[in-house]
Amino acid sequence: MTLKKTIAAMTAAALAVSVSACSSSDTGSGSGSNSKYITAWGSEPQNPLVPQDTNETGGGRIVESIFAGLVYYDAEGKPHNDLAESITPEDGNKKFVIKIKEGETFSDGSPVTAKNFVDAWNYAVENETLSSYFFEPIEGYEDGKPLTGLEINDDHTFTVTLAQSEADFPLRLGYSAFYPLPDSAFEDMDAFGQEPIGNGPYKVAKWAHNQSLTLVPNENYDGGRKVQNDGIEFVFYPKQDSAYAALLDGNLDVLDAIPDSAFTKYKNELDGRWVNEPSAVFQSFTIPEKLEHFSGDEGKLRREAISMAINREEITDKIFDGTRTPATDFSSPVIDGHSDSLKGSDVLDYNPEKAKELWQKANEISPWSGQFTISYNADGGHQVWVDAVANSIKNTLDIDAVGNPYPDFKSLRDDVTNRTISGAFRTGWQADYPSVGNFLAPIYGTGAGSNDGDYSSAEFDEKLKQAASASSVEESTKLYNEAQEILLQDLPVIPLWYSNVTAGWSSAVDNVQFGWNSQPIYYGITKK
Repeated sequence: MTLKKTIAAMTAAALAVSVSACSSSDTGSGSGSNSKYITAWGSEPQNPLVPQDTNETGGGRIVESIFAGLVYYDAEGKPHNDLAESITPEDGNKKFVIKIKEGETFSDGSPVTAKNFVDAWNYAVENETLSSYFFEPIEGYEDGKPLTGLEINDDHTFTVTLAQSEADFPLRLGYSAFYPLPDSAFEDMDAFGQEPIGNGPYKVAKWAHNQSLTLVPNENYDGGRKVQNDGIEFVFYPKQDSAYAALLDGNLDVLDAIPDSAFTKYKNELDGRWVNEPSAVFQSFTIPEKLEHFSGDEGKLRREAISMAINREEITDKIFDGTRTPATDFSSPVIDGHSDSLKGSDVLDYNPEKAKELWQKANEISPWSGQFTISYNADGGHQVWVDAVANSIKNTLDIDAVGNPYPDFKSLRDDVTNRTISGAFRTGWQADYPSVGNFLAPIYGTGAGSNDGDYSSAEFDEKLKQAASASSVEESTKLYNEAQEILLQDLPVIPLWYSNVTAGWSSAVDNVQFGWNSQPIYYGITKK
């Protein structure tokens, strides 16, 4: 990975879904139907609640509830203006004039102005926050100083100038990195993150660290996300099994992560109060370019052989009980532009005879030697599927393929980041915003922050550039899919499956809906 300021944010974001916080209580503090609040499963935020420095799911679901940006995404991932009155492209999508609605305030009553956006974005870049890489397209980013591409026109208007034309830039503006911050935040950002003042549909009422966090409606918010309940109490359980037991007992209202142990029974036990559908999470494993036997023509043959040696259908059915969907591309079915018929996607089909044939052709270039390993973090519940994938490869290709456990997430990522890992390793991506491009450029572009396998293709990079500068989102999506067809030839990672949102809710609540990014639409849930 190139050592640049984007590194910390992107590597963490890529695997945020594998990280869970611990709690001091097995049962949490939720009281289900006895509480006026909606009780929901959560985890202790990793950092203070500053939008630009939050990139994991525990803090993310809270930040998204207490802040509002220029746009928000509905359940299908469609953007709608929130604080923005208009976002007007100029100069062929290289410049955007953004006008925010007048009269908007933070929860303390202070006004939301153009300066609050510009100051927050500059703060992220100057302080290299976890989400600072989102501002990379803006002119002046590389200097790490106040962005030259940001200009305040008046109290409610500012202009964003990009380094190059990017048609889908407005689509990104609903992500938390782009939220505004009140003037008071800059006096002491750490203290602010402990008692945040937001401008979203909720505000923080109580934060009992490592136990729970309670939100109540923000009476100053008048955007499109209308709150339909008295508040949300996020309860932090040490284990998903504990949360699931609380759900069955009526002590938890919403659980958006059914534990593996309940996959075979949750549908019966929840009696229709469940959902199992694709979300914007892509899972894979990466084979680094530097590994012996995996570069050049030999490497291309071996990558294809390994991909075709994996029985994705059987693994997702038997191990995940249908809570995963076999991959047909490098994005997600919930993203506009996703395709299940890209040229070359048959390389993702289980084809043992073809796999053996390709492996033998590779052996004619250089005979195979050694062991094929897939590294994973043992604290993330990955052993069963890694062993199944390794066995599928082993049985098909007649090679020694095994899982290689690391004790924890950090130790695995340290070896990946330092390029000291000696084999393949599990990877994944949870979308930051609903675009095919978000699944490609940060991971496979030459020198990109999350290009963990050091993949480099001039043809792919050029296609990314064309897509970014396309005249419309529709045209850019077409070009991004052409870029995916290049990836299907080169296979810098081996696509496996898309993680489904597998969730349930209690009989005490109604109108439970899950968004494109697998998160509950908290503001729409009602208490019976």
